[in-house]
Amino acid sequence: MEGLKIENVVASSSMEVNIDLVQASKVLEGSEYDREKFPGLIYRIKDPKTAILLFSSGKVVCTGGKNQDDAKRSVNKVKELLNEGGLETSNQVDVKVQNIVASYGLGQDLNLNSVAMTLGLERVEYEPEQFPGLVYRPRDCDVVLLLFGSGKMVCTGAKDIPALEEAVDTVKHELKKAGLIH
Repeated sequence: MEGLKIENVVASSSMEVNIDLVQASKVLEGSEYDREKFPGLIYRIKDPKTAILLFSSGKVVCTGGKNQDDAKRSVNKVKELLNEGGLETSNQVDVKVQNIVASYGLGQDLNLNSVAMTLGLERVEYEPEQFPGLVYRPRDCDVVLLLFGSGKMVCTGAKDIPALEEAVDTVKHELKKAGLIH
């Protein structure tokens, strides 16, 4: 969908074995590990630009990627570095997308009070004194859309691109039908 911009892909994986994070912090140069502050090791990768959270259980969270391939490449890079450093991991590492955050611009301003009434109060949260955006949860969809008066949207909760596109199409259709956008 033209105009839909992926901002962040969060994925999870597992090395399938327990990891000694003190040893891993020595192997992964520049990583941060202070179990008093956070139970996992933080490792930032420059290419692709992502951050890996590695836990002693072997669980891995990758954030910051722009697509699923970025997450896979990052997790595999960490796996290879750990193996080269003498820390054994599983042979096959599966990476599963947990959340995709994207942005989209409608190209025109929105009257959020009218939008709240149009989309139905049972699917909308709008408290402008608390937050400048309107939170919209389309029916039969895990995606949550944040709509702003500028016409910008932030979409979160999707596990794939088609779900994002469907949610954006749904809200655009409803707003057009109500005459709130053209």
